[in-house]
Amino acid sequence: MTEPDDPPLESGQAPPDAPLGEGNATLAPEIRQEIRQEIKQEIAPPSAAEAAVLAAAAMQLAAPRVLRPFAALLQFHQSTLTRGKTMLGWVNRHERPLSALGMVSGFGFDNLTYRRIDLPNTQILFILYLLLSASAIALLHLFSRRARNGQPMPRWHSLLPIATQFALGGLWSAFLVFYSRGSVLTASWPFLLVLVAILIGNEFLKEYHSRLAFTSILFFFALYSYAIVTLPILTGTIGMWTFIASGVAAVLLFSVFTSLLRAIGLEQWKETRWWIALGTAGVAGVLNLFYFTDILPPLPLALADEGVYHAVKKTAKGYVALAEKQDWKTRLGFTPVLHVTPGESVSVYSAVFAPISLSTRITHLWQHYDPARDEWRTVSKVTYAIHGGRDGGYRGYTIHHAIEPGEWRVDVESRDGRTIGRIRFDVERAHQPAVTAQEKLG
Repeated sequence: MTEPDDPPLESGQAPPDAPLGEGNATLAPEIRQEIRQEIKQEIAPPSAAEAAVLAAAAMQLAAPRVLRPFAALLQFHQSTLTRGKTMLGWVNRHERPLSALGMVSGFGFDNLTYRRIDLPNTQILFILYLLLSASAIALLHLFSRRARNGQPMPRWHSLLPIATQFALGGLWSAFLVFYSRGSVLTASWPFLLVLVAILIGNEFLKEYHSRLAFTSILFFFALYSYAIVTLPILTGTIGMWTFIASGVAAVLLFSVFTSLLRAIGLEQWKETRWWIALGTAGVAGVLNLFYFTDILPPLPLALADEGVYHAVKKTAKGYVALAEKQDWKTRLGFTPVLHVTPGESVSVYSAVFAPISLSTRITHLWQHYDPARDEWRTVSKVTYAIHGGRDGGYRGYTIHHAIEPGEWRVDVESRDGRTIGRIRFDVERAHQPAVTAQEKLG
């Protein structure tokens, strides 16, 4: 029995068992064009970096032995450039989380660095941070203007926002450190609010002109805060007029900075100038509101140490006190309790830090809570002079005789009535004197 004949082949068609590629002589022109495109994609020329590495490898194989070290050096150089470009590309892709990380790093660095606000190294760091943030903002503004004109941005431009956030974070962390050294911790919340605003801004303010306005406003906030804490050190004065002069100095310095931005890129400046003007006016308004409502502590004064005792005495070796043993909860912030007999007195001790050039007066304002009227009643007010320069603060104490049971607080206030710190304690009646131990202070 014979097999049936194969069907006749059309013109240009290869037999079923023909090798791959045979019978293609009469392929349609569009099919041949598609094949050529696929072949070109498969054998696309290498990139510049790959070509340099291949050339270096070829040179090392073909060159004489004496030239091979130079070929190896070229290959190492090209691979280093490739790694650098890869790293910069990674930084560019992760710019926003790295900016936030840079800001947090500034906080951690300054918490370990700062000791006193009036020391030269502290002031040098303040100035360096301000210069770094101003330079990074201005450079990014310059590169944006060039990009609008068709010039490519340098690959390292993505490092500039990180530098800005690191510098601003370092400044705010320093302010937060000095503010939190007082007893009134609620004075620190404006800086925490700014920290949250920066983190949110890094996520949502994606356009450059918005980021320019945002970082410029934050720079003004840092500049104003720096002037508030530094001018009293330079002038040796503290009070309302010194605060107002700090604001004037901050505005003048910021005007120089905005003039630089305007000279670098006029078009971008016109797009953001009203946002910057409104933002700086808002910052100035908020800081003045904090100052005149006693939310902003009277920096550079700070409460370095405090306590309430049955007695305090100054000796040739320093201050000593008779302290009553407290419950472990007082270490967690709970109010200490003193057990006193009828007619016994209580002493409140404070150590207020002031810069070396500053001399002023502070007040201990004794207040007793009246539950019937649901208000604090002032029962004593004692004012005395302090002098700056001591690491642990200028020490002093006041006494209240024949103290009554109940809730008490002593506000440590500056000369203009602003609260430096607050010392709370409870008094309970006892029939016998409490057991006390001698404690050395400050």
